[in-house]
Amino acid sequence: MNNEQIIEILSEWNFWKKDQDAGVYRETYLDRLNKLIQTEQIVAIIGVRRSGKSTLMKQFIKKQINLGKSRESFLYVNFEEPKFTDMLSLDSLQQIYDAYIEILKPKNIPYLLLDEIHNIPRWEKFVRGLHEKKEANIIVSGSTSKLLSKELGTLLTGRWLELKTSPLNFQEFLQFKQLKIKNKLDILSQKVKIKQLLREYLEFGGFPLVSLKEEKEELLRRYFDDIITRDIAERHKIRRVDKLKTLAKYYLTNSSSLISYRRISKFMNLSLDSVERFSNYMEDANLIFLVPKFSYSLKEQEVNPRKVYSVDSGLINVISFRFIDNIGKLYENIVFLSLVRGDREIYYYKNKNECDFIIKKGKKIIQAIQVSYQIKENKEREIKGLLEAIQAFKLKEGIIITEDYEAEEKIKDKTIKFIPLWKWLLN
Repeated sequence: MNNEQIIEILSEWNFWKKDQDAGVYRETYLDRLNKLIQTEQIVAIIGVRRSGKSTLMKQFIKKQINLGKSRESFLYVNFEEPKFTDMLSLDSLQQIYDAYIEILKPKNIPYLLLDEIHNIPRWEKFVRGLHEKKEANIIVSGSTSKLLSKELGTLLTGRWLELKTSPLNFQEFLQFKQLKIKNKLDILSQKVKIKQLLREYLEFGGFPLVSLKEEKEELLRRYFDDIITRDIAERHKIRRVDKLKTLAKYYLTNSSSLISYRRISKFMNLSLDSVERFSNYMEDANLIFLVPKFSYSLKEQEVNPRKVYSVDSGLINVISFRFIDNIGKLYENIVFLSLVRGDREIYYYKNKNECDFIIKKGKKIIQAIQVSYQIKENKEREIKGLLEAIQAFKLKEGIIITEDYEAEEKIKDKTIKFIPLWKWLLN
């Protein structure tokens, strides 16, 4: 492929001659990306497939053009473009960049945005060379966090910063549904609509395109298959794709539950080593999260079962059983996804009783949270588990997240706050 043919393909995605669809702006991510790029370090956008990495790159370009930068200053390359299937090599990457410089002739230091870059072997050498010579402002993206981090860390130690993306949180989901929430009055006046949309969010999740399209289940099944085949099986050269997919379905079906590698190994007739490896690959591809039991002993954390959560409730429902039968587990999964976005460590607590979430920031436990969809039937048990955690970590209060029950109770010197999920998500 010659340089003119390369630029012809790239013209379809870039803003050189026309605007591209940049979708609904996710301002929190965009503001963060703007701040990171100003450090003059390489920025790596990492997140599960279809969580909006490509769209975020396009939004960044569009906003910079609107601020006065020339269209020729930006080169966006998607390495999952079928027309580039035969060009997934280091030499081809260099040719793409050379073609851009030769034909577009950017007048200022260009912005180079490389989407799904992990498809190019040894790409980090090319990126390092440009960065060291200060020839370009570089943003890369990938769907597999540990491998991308490992590749970046090999040659780019101290030269890169990470931005993690996720499917839409509930506030973003409402924005995509054109429901604007600016203050408490908006929340109260639109309570009925908010609760209706929460049910949709629980059922179909927060993948941006899924929230906007009618073919929700079809899209979710395709996403699941792509994550399993492209981001895990092909990447790690796994031959037993059937076993990998069965394990992934097991985890999604048992989301918000304790899991044991040994039990899974016997149940699936799969070696313990394979179960552990496959599980790590799924976590690396941002499909699942494995949450340890809290303990001050790392050894105890390792030997105890972990709790598994899915990156998206829509994937749970399309893979497992009926939505209505699973709503309590979905509540807990949604709460976890909200908690994990912050700069905090998440654990579950178990002693005589159990507490769903213990949140650690720095060296300190800062919060204990219990989730109970059916609080009327389980109130005494939920309070026992939460109180035990509060007392263990010398906290003054704890939260129980419910369907619609709202109250505050004092038990001795401790405060228990009952907060509906929809209200907690918006606060």
